[in-house]
Amino acid sequence: MYELRKVEKRFPGVHALKAIDFRIGRGEIVGLVGENGAGKSTLMKIIYGAYQPDEGGIAIDNVTVRFQNPRQAMEKGIGMVFQEQSLITNLTVMENIFLGYEQQFVRFGVINWKAMASAARAQLAKVQLDIDPHMVTSKLSFAQRQLVELAKVLTLEERVDGDLVILLDEPTSVLAKEEVQLLFKIVRDLTNRASFIFVSHRMDEVLELSDRVYVMKDGEVVDVVASQDARIEAIQHKMVGRDVDKEYYREQKQLPYDAGSKLGSFDKVSLGGKYRNISFDLHAGEVLCLVGTEGSGREAILRTVFGLETPDSGVVTLKGDRVRNFSAQSSVAKGVGYVPRERKVEGLVGGMTVYENMTLSQMGRYSKAGVLRIGEERQLARDWISKLSIKTPSEYKDCGGLSGGNQQKVVLAKWRSGGSDIILLDHPTRGLDIGAKEDVYDMVRAMSADGIGIILVADTLEEAIGLSHSIIVVKDGEMQHRFDCKTGSKPSLFDLVHYMI
Repeated sequence: MYELRKVEKRFPGVHALKAIDFRIGRGEIVGLVGENGAGKSTLMKIIYGAYQPDEGGIAIDNVTVRFQNPRQAMEKGIGMVFQEQSLITNLTVMENIFLGYEQQFVRFGVINWKAMASAARAQLAKVQLDIDPHMVTSKLSFAQRQLVELAKVLTLEERVDGDLVILLDEPTSVLAKEEVQLLFKIVRDLTNRASFIFVSHRMDEVLELSDRVYVMKDGEVVDVVASQDARIEAIQHKMVGRDVDKEYYREQKQLPYDAGSKLGSFDKVSLGGKYRNISFDLHAGEVLCLVGTEGSGREAILRTVFGLETPDSGVVTLKGDRVRNFSAQSSVAKGVGYVPRERKVEGLVGGMTVYENMTLSQMGRYSKAGVLRIGEERQLARDWISKLSIKTPSEYKDCGGLSGGNQQKVVLAKWRSGGSDIILLDHPTRGLDIGAKEDVYDMVRAMSADGIGIILVADTLEEAIGLSHSIIVVKDGEMQHRFDCKTGSKPSLFDLVHYMI
């Protein structure tokens, strides 16, 4: 049904795609895996029309096509659900669903909002999401926005006569297990009308959903395997070109933290509607993980430490001083760094270079009489590019053009180079491949060894157990239990789940 033939794509200094052959049959679900930087994003952008191939061609039902932009691809039935989401958060749900296609609801120059809302409800029903289409999108949870994103793509059903090709870019990265299963059911139900390309770093999910899996490395397809014949370890080896470290979470590098050096604390802190009576201490070198289901309050606790939320009661201290002015600026001045879940929205400034992003939180150090010392900024960036093995042509590279793993390294470098000794990690490995995750785990261990206190909201329970010195379980905004996670005596998954639900 859809085919790429010997597709090549080059950028300055980078051969992104090398003679890619890719085929998908009618009603088929194809998995696409590879490390960050393997070429998956470039391949997807060619499929939905954002990039044009330098060589090779695209065929739909054996007819050669060429797309100059995503709109042309959509008119041929190709849509995409983005990992970082393409929704405009200050528009309503229904405005987002029909963005660019409002004309169907216009009569005599006026939009019929009632008709748009009715049509939006029909699209939301496809993904079993029962929300008011008049709601402003910013008020939705990340998981709800992901389903709205899928509902938006499914409007192609009404606009295209032929079959659809839908790209799913990390659609499950922050979904709860039951939401993942609902998404998988929706995808399977739609295969009578659509084919899917499923991109994920969660190998078990790729094998569960897909019929076949394409494995990419360094811009090439290195293998195509049938899911029923595939082994996760074999795929991972082909992705990274080496065996995955058996000590995946680097537990052998876990050193005791300094219990006599307290960097910060919560004392019976509450924030209306989010959490209440939370108390804990964070010590130098400690990795403290907050565990709970989506909406349990753990993310709000993290954002309070960084000054983005102001509690209603209780006492927060940083470096022995009570916090009275809750703001990001004050927290940064106290040596707090924050790696947010949505790194492209809150962690980086797209359009700015690697070196500009790294020094963004410490401009005062690199300016004199209002003039920036750009040479010093660039040297710092080059040092951290080397220390963290950031894959970039140079410090002048636009951060928006880096892979997810390398963007995450830039955010970490921003805080580490600034001397932060409390670092908050909110899902630091979300959307990263196995190799990039291992790099992040190495960085967590290195920061801990340097005496940095880390508060972590992990992507999985296994990650929380593997990385942490201490785990606090939060349920419905309340602290349920605190676990000591010394090497060799860590809690089990069951121990955590028992207090989570």
